[in-house]
Amino acid sequence: MSEQSSAKTPVDFWFDPLCPWAWMTSRWVLEVEKVRDIEVRWHIMSLAVLNEPKLDELPDEYRELLSTKAWQPIRVVTAAWQKHGDDILGPLYTALGNRIHNGGLGPTREAIVGALDEVGLPADLIDYADQEDFEFDAQLRASHKEGIDKVGQDVGTPVIAVPGADGEQIAFFGPVVTPAPKGEDAARLWDGTLLVASVQGFYELKRTRTKGPDFSNL
Repeated sequence: MSEQSSAKTPVDFWFDPLCPWAWMTSRWVLEVEKVRDIEVRWHIMSLAVLNEPKLDELPDEYRELLSTKAWQPIRVVTAAWQKHGDDILGPLYTALGNRIHNGGLGPTREAIVGALDEVGLPADLIDYADQEDFEFDAQLRASHKEGIDKVGQDVGTPVIAVPGADGEQIAFFGPVVTPAPKGEDAARLWDGTLLVASVQGFYELKRTRTKGPDFSNL
């Protein structure tokens, strides 16, 4: 690792490629990486795993999504991570998100196959999409638990964690924002988010969403 990269603040980011809001936040964090001395480290989590205890309480359409299609991209990402290392997570997430969200394909096999091809991964990784007895289930759940344990079960994806002034990590869910800010707007949101999240005892700042995710500037 170079001196330049080692001097950057590590930002751990947990994502599920299914979630459009996590996708928006991830693009914002990459903008922040251009204007602040941070380095994003990608990790996986799963909305399907998160919602397992309350699956029967969810609306039918969302329950169906989490029971079937939600597993396919995250299984393939997990298998790619286990077989090809941490460095593949960022590029594969970008390739998937551009198809699933920006391209409007959703979490389809077409989107996954195209993403694998774009980043030069073996095409047969798609076989993990429908592997019910998933080979890397323990690793997926361990990564999910690592992220969600930092913020609690009441939130979802993304989870972001950064080093605090006292050496302990500051972790939070979100921010949920649309469209993803660019340039100094991205930097100001980053600075403000860290300022709020670092206040001991602070838990929540929220308002009702009136817009869906806007991918037009991604």
